[in-house]
Amino acid sequence: MIEKIGFMQGRLSPIVNGKIQSFPWNHWQDEFKEAHRIGIHKMEWTLDQENLYDNPLMTKTGREVIKRQSSKYNVEVVSLTGDCFMQVPFWKATGSIEAALIEDFRAIMKACSTLNIKMIVIPLVDNGSLVSQIQEDKLVEILLKESQSLVDLGLRIAFESDFTAVNLQRFIKRLPRELFGINYDIGNSASLGFNVTNEFLHYGDRVINVHIKDRPVGGTTVPLGLGNADFETVFKNLSLYEYQGNYILQTARDSGGYHGEVIRDYLKMTNEWISLYEF
Repeated sequence: MIEKIGFMQGRLSPIVNGKIQSFPWNHWQDEFKEAHRIGIHKMEWTLDQENLYDNPLMTKTGREVIKRQSSKYNVEVVSLTGDCFMQVPFWKATGSIEAALIEDFRAIMKACSTLNIKMIVIPLVDNGSLVSQIQEDKLVEILLKESQSLVDLGLRIAFESDFTAVNLQRFIKRLPRELFGINYDIGNSASLGFNVTNEFLHYGDRVINVHIKDRPVGGTTVPLGLGNADFETVFKNLSLYEYQGNYILQTARDSGGYHGEVIRDYLKMTNEWISLYEF
């Protein structure tokens, strides 16, 4: 199952301004070569709101370079995490700002389709968290209006959320399963103290992408195995629900700068967990 494991863009680059996750402007091309070196062949792109239209994904020239690097090093960009949506959520904006952010969303969808990226992760956490029914209703309304575009472009949306299992089940049922699903973030669920089996009982059949990381309850990302994530129960449940999607390493950074070696270790660990419960 190692071919199903990918990494979050930036995890193979030096840390930018102390941030655990940020687009690696100076090293993004190098990550393809480094991924090939350590034997990982899937990447989840990251996109920030700052300088959005300068990101290589969003320029014709940049997309051509991505295609060349992807082909040369056999590293496929399979999904995108839209941190931009969390940083400036269109479902919390109004008026001309809302309209501009929705246009950004449409431009991102088109860019993804051009590169054959099949999935966009929308983080409903931190600044993107849905804190009122009005915000939830607005998000659902906007996305339903964009459903035909998703079909035409061959895209699916995966939500990362801080909702409880009951509320996340209620929310995802409002949207058609062929286009919308859940991004299950192992570390975030551990940090929130959620019960894994209960989560999967409520929405396990809607999980379409998985982020691999570890966090202690109420804490930030730590190396795999040092937090409160119950990896064996997670992978057991993924197998029970016959999960067939990707596993994206969104893991802790290495303070010594040995990013490739750490990701290679996490690749091996994740593959062993998957192998324990293959269906």
